[in-house]
Amino acid sequence: MPTAPLALLLLRASRWVDQQLLRELHREGWPALSPAQSLVFAYLDPDGTTPAELARRLGNSRQATSQLLAGLVALDLLAFQPNPARRGGLLVGLTDRGRALGRDADRILHGLEDGLGPARAAELRTLLADFDHADLRSAGVVAPSSGAMVDAPR
Repeated sequence: MPTAPLALLLLRASRWVDQQLLRELHREGWPALSPAQSLVFAYLDPDGTTPAELARRLGNSRQATSQLLAGLVALDLLAFQPNPARRGGLLVGLTDRGRALGRDADRILHGLEDGLGPARAAELRTLLADFDHADLRSAGVVAPSSGAMVDAPR
């Protein structure tokens, strides 16, 4: 039997983690979020991100991203704020409720990681951290403004 391509295994693992996270958040009383909504949190910069930049990072149209954002704003998880770098521009950032969801998500994700065991988690972290950051930045996986890896929802 042929071995599955690494890209497929990574995609399946990522989706499994997201499904577990969303299921546990909902079990704890948070609104049911879609995988697309969950992904928005992974691409937010700490000081806010423009909707256009979010669309680019998500690989979505601006219209599709606008609809995702509207749903998350309606749930009081995100809010629009003035962009100090651009007159009339807006940034999207976490609300207090969004930060609370992020804290719960971090705890859940750490629990999932703990379930792998310390040795397996450390090995995966090392292997995945070896990706070339310049290539990841051009692909929108590394936040361009900070150079930091885009991590779990905050």
